[in-house]
Amino acid sequence: MVRVSRAELARAASQMRERGLLEASQFVSALATSLPRVKPRTKLVEEEEDDASFELARIFFEKRQYRQCASSLKDASDTKSCFLRWHALALDAVGKPEELQALRASLALASDTDAFHAYLHGTVLIECEAYEEAKVELVKAIGKFPLNWSAWTALAKLVTGPGELAGLELPKEHFMADFFLAYLSVELQDCAKALEIYQNLAADFPNSDYVVAQAALVHYNLRNFDRAQALYEQLLSKDPDRIQGMDVYSNILYVKEAFAELSYLAHRAMETAKYTPEACCIAGNYFSLRQQHEKAVLYFKRALKLNPDYLSAWTLMGHEYLELKNPPAAIDAYRRAVGVSPRDYRAWYGLGQTYEFLQMPYYALYYYRRAAQLRPTDARMWCAMGQCYESEKLDMTSAAIRCYRRAYVNDDREGVALHKLANLHKQLGQDEYAAHYFRKNLIRINEEKATGSDAVEALLFLATHCKNIGSLSEAEEYCTQLLDFGGPAKEKAKSLLMEIRNMQDLHDAPSPGGMDISYSP
Repeated sequence: MVRVSRAELARAASQMRERGLLEASQFVSALATSLPRVKPRTKLVEEEEDDASFELARIFFEKRQYRQCASSLKDASDTKSCFLRWHALALDAVGKPEELQALRASLALASDTDAFHAYLHGTVLIECEAYEEAKVELVKAIGKFPLNWSAWTALAKLVTGPGELAGLELPKEHFMADFFLAYLSVELQDCAKALEIYQNLAADFPNSDYVVAQAALVHYNLRNFDRAQALYEQLLSKDPDRIQGMDVYSNILYVKEAFAELSYLAHRAMETAKYTPEACCIAGNYFSLRQQHEKAVLYFKRALKLNPDYLSAWTLMGHEYLELKNPPAAIDAYRRAVGVSPRDYRAWYGLGQTYEFLQMPYYALYYYRRAAQLRPTDARMWCAMGQCYESEKLDMTSAAIRCYRRAYVNDDREGVALHKLANLHKQLGQDEYAAHYFRKNLIRINEEKATGSDAVEALLFLATHCKNIGSLSEAEEYCTQLLDFGGPAKEKAKSLLMEIRNMQDLHDAPSPGGMDISYSP
């Protein structure tokens, strides 16, 4: 006869599960539940025996065998077991409207008594698209148990703006409210506010990797790539096998065309965390930088098999399809990204680029506007809209000028807006405005020590314009700078210099009778 109790097996199963031995723990838990309960039962023995059923259910849950998890807890009455059972049923019911509605009704009765039931009720309501009711339940869950970060993040997805927070009864004095506000600010693209909050949180949680990773993400969104890279490298120096957030780090290395660093990161990620969406995304970026776009798409698809709601993979796959000149596939990928998160400005911007590639400026303009609404301080959004207004089909020069002005005041780092503004005013015959923007663009070019056609065009226009209005010294200065360039620009500068010096000689020559003839342009 077997001399082992149900409670003893439950304890063994728990010890093995804590050590990651899921198969062994499941085997022993199943044996425990097959034994009869001890009679008479003390409270301690009863709890240990109940733990056997819960241990088995928890293993089923971790192995994503949700139906079996719920079935093994069908006779449970304690709060913890009921939550796990309903949680399993909720995950199994995703995409099954009838089952979700039945679960919604069951949870409505329990949500008032337990914080976790209220949270679960809120997530089910989100699946049922009952967003206002979901907000109420999530606020209730947070009020009862503020440390449930999942409840805060679920609520953040339902809040459309900071103005809504005043109407929500949240525990604003709790430190978790600061984490929530920072997270929400990142979601709403209010990067300055998010960075300020994370800096304050870093003082309270000086060794928090989460705070450092979020600060790096904010700097990435602000396009402060050097600072973001430094923070991600700080995280890697602390934990070389870290994978969380490294997909964003790979985006930075991609933008900076850091081949060696991205290659090392990709190989490291595939060695340590091959079957994670982040590792697949990093590999996709690596192959994209090497212009192997088909291979990049393959890795982004692998990331999406691991996590169908992985936003970065949908957006980056859209970029790859656009590189492969496959607009239908790009549009589908970008739309899937928008479906996962309507706040992803990159997907809206990608849709605009795709329709612009298809020479459909009205559609492109709509999507660029959506991107600009999410990122009103991003000069790239306004430049993209300006280019649409410039197109032959729209030919709305005044609207294009307004967009480029918005880009300029929002720190257009590439200098696209200044060059466009100068040329548009030149086309309209507004030479003074054109000269103003050409001068500003020339200052930018000189500060960046850049050379190229933009500098030549600005110098030629300014030399001609200054000559025409009689600012001969300034015109001569621009021509002198043009002599440093080769080709037709140099010859044009020589010709202009001859004209300018002839005009200066005429201006300086004495008139008959000793009177000077003043020159008027």
